[in-house]
Amino acid sequence: MNRPLTESVRSVLEQISDMLRTLTDEQYTRKLPVLSGASLGEHVRHVVEFFLELEQGYFIGYVNYDARRRDRTIEQNREKAIGILGQVAGGLARDNRPLLLEITPDTAGNHCRIATNYEREVAYNLEHTVHHMALIKIGAGAVAAPELPEAFGVAGSTLRYRQSLCAQ
Repeated sequence: MNRPLTESVRSVLEQISDMLRTLTDEQYTRKLPVLSGASLGEHVRHVVEFFLELEQGYFIGYVNYDARRRDRTIEQNREKAIGILGQVAGGLARDNRPLLLEITPDTAGNHCRIATNYEREVAYNLEHTVHHMALIKIGAGAVAAPELPEAFGVAGSTLRYRQSLCAQ
């Protein structure tokens, strides 16, 4: 497995876990207008389930993020979410292998499969997670004032770009 990729994913999952430890259960489950009526827990569940779907797909040979389980206990129980984030982080170091990505690109329910591989999907999940972290950061600011790392919810490419501006 690509070590820099694995370490980047572990870092963002740890940042989410650390943020969750600063919240109350009520803050975690509160529906927030700033998140279009979703809760922080719903965003965390969404992120977690993409990784869980990838893990399952690794063993069966294809991934279908649309078919994920949607386990509401993850969005309602911070401790469970923290535990699963840790499990996901611990299970990333797998050998790369070819996979198929199954998608349903339209409302008619038509399916198609696209060639991909495990490392590519881990990279996708990293970017997907960072995107949701940006939303989580906004939501967390609406319910609490957690001290979050400056890079929380900011893509690596954006951070590098900002650093290049400072160096000029």
